[in-house]
Amino acid sequence: MASVIYLDTHVVAWMFAGRIDLIPAHIRQLLDAEDLVISPMVSLELQYLHETKRTAQPASAVLHALARAVGLKVCDLPFPRVIETALGQSWTRDPFDRMIVSQAALRQASLVTKDKVIHGHYPRAIWGV
Repeated sequence: MASVIYLDTHVVAWMFAGRIDLIPAHIRQLLDAEDLVISPMVSLELQYLHETKRTAQPASAVLHALARAVGLKVCDLPFPRVIETALGQSWTRDPFDRMIVSQAALRQASLVTKDKVIHGHYPRAIWGV
């Protein structure tokens, strides 16, 4: 059985846009072997990006397409537990990053992200070699 791996917002956006070339090859191999999960905050951030005209499609279209294409699922951990964990993520003021990292941390799961700040604070963040 595959383990769970969380995806940061930019990874989801790149996958939807067909820009997997922006993701390192060894990470793409992991994505093929793992169950892919996102925090609900990724959905909200994707919608913000759409509303500010930084992406063409609303979050619902992105998530629906990736659910069909790669089996992407939205994490359903209890919100109060996620918030409790997020309260300890004082290294950032970004609510999206706090929640995305907290969701992965609760499951002690890897988080695929290029974000160097996250890499500096979440030991299970993965990207480069």
